[in-house]
Amino acid sequence: MNRRALLIALVVAALGALLLVLYQRRFEREASGGERIKLLVALKPIERGKALTDDVLDTRDVPQAYVEDRAIRAVDKGKILGLKLGVSLQPQQTLMWTDLVGAADDRRDPASLIQPGNRAVTIPAARDGSGGPSLIRPGNYVDVIGVFPQPNQADQRSAVVLLQRVLVVAVGSETSPDPAEGSGPERIRSDRDSMLTLSVTPPEAQLLALAVEKGKLLVALRNPTDQPRPQQPDLPSSTLLNVIEREQIKGIRRPTGPTRLEGEQR
Repeated sequence: MNRRALLIALVVAALGALLLVLYQRRFEREASGGERIKLLVALKPIERGKALTDDVLDTRDVPQAYVEDRAIRAVDKGKILGLKLGVSLQPQQTLMWTDLVGAADDRRDPASLIQPGNRAVTIPAARDGSGGPSLIRPGNYVDVIGVFPQPNQADQRSAVVLLQRVLVVAVGSETSPDPAEGSGPERIRSDRDSMLTLSVTPPEAQLLALAVEKGKLLVALRNPTDQPRPQQPDLPSSTLLNVIEREQIKGIRRPTGPTRLEGEQR
């Protein structure tokens, strides 16, 4: 009887030790950013316009939490060999889908910029209130906000955060992140320039298709390192006339301290 109890105790102790080791490994993996993903990086300097070949590429393991959606994974190497670069890369710089141009010419092929599994969807989006040139460029990330009528209240609207951290593939017909010649403030933008092409999943594409039919879309530029936050609640237009709700919204802003503009006197 004592031997059986001892055996059971040893088995339980061994199982407990195994579970503890597995938990520690999982904790260490999550604390370090998750499992490692192999990304393509430049092995040597690559000049703009050069075609990508196997001998100029290398791989690097990056924790999943730090992998950009635009980064090209090692498993996709076969898809990009022969394509040209639209930018210059230095050794160990990560290769991005938005760095590529079409193999046939010097303009970027939008199809080569779409993340695998995603779709390119073009939407009409208000990017600034003045109708002037926008700061949004291909390769940026944006949030998509829709303004829709409230049910049974024709004079009321709701602002809805539809999507967060969506990659911009093209602005109008421009697919390069570098401003084209004549794209400065003096350039007059056409209606076509207000069209944004986004890289989204098929369900997100369906959501945008419905949103375009129902109301107006606006995009908000975001920092590329800023990760999506928990879904924001819808904001009714009545908030504009409610002092308390307006103050609550302003209180959400995180204090960053005073910012000194370039040229401002100390």
